[in-house]
Amino acid sequence: MTDTTTHTCLNCDRPESVVPLVAIRYAGNAGWVCSHCMPVLIHNPERMAGKLAGADQIPAAAHHHDH
Repeated sequence: MTDTTTHTCLNCDRPESVVPLVAIRYAGNAGWVCSHCMPVLIHNPERMAGKLAGADQIPAAAHHHDH
């Protein structure tokens, strides 16, 4: 049986036919995030509030730049 459901990025709504999607789970909820929006989830998760339940509670990754 083939899954014919088209998944979309929970942040930008682009479909998997346009960009690669990564499956995520958070606080018991599942979703899909595209490779372009993954940095938003990592560095500015609060920008996904309203799109991913509890996103405003996710701590942003620390920015360490060793030069």
